[in-house]
Amino acid sequence: MVRIIKIEVLHDYHIHFVFSDGCEKLVDFRQFIKNDSLTGQLREPEFFSRVKIYYNGRGIYWPNNYDVCPDNLRYYIESESLPVKAAVIG
Repeated sequence: MVRIIKIEVLHDYHIHFVFSDGCEKLVDFRQFIKNDSLTGQLREPEFFSRVKIYYNGRGIYWPNNYDVCPDNLRYYIESESLPVKAAVIG
């Protein structure tokens, strides 16, 4: 079972993921942010940066209860090819 072991919030709604199987991915979350009550809050950079990993590594979540499972992130969502360290916030 794949787990998320580390995340790093980057510029322009990107998150760099490190998974328990050694895979690393850079995911552009703009594709998931809509004008709805659940994901609309993610448009605010400060709110977006409040993402956390579930204690067991089985997903990420924001304070409004929007979450994404690691299998979806690891196997099904396409990865960006941006230079990871060049885009770090903060």
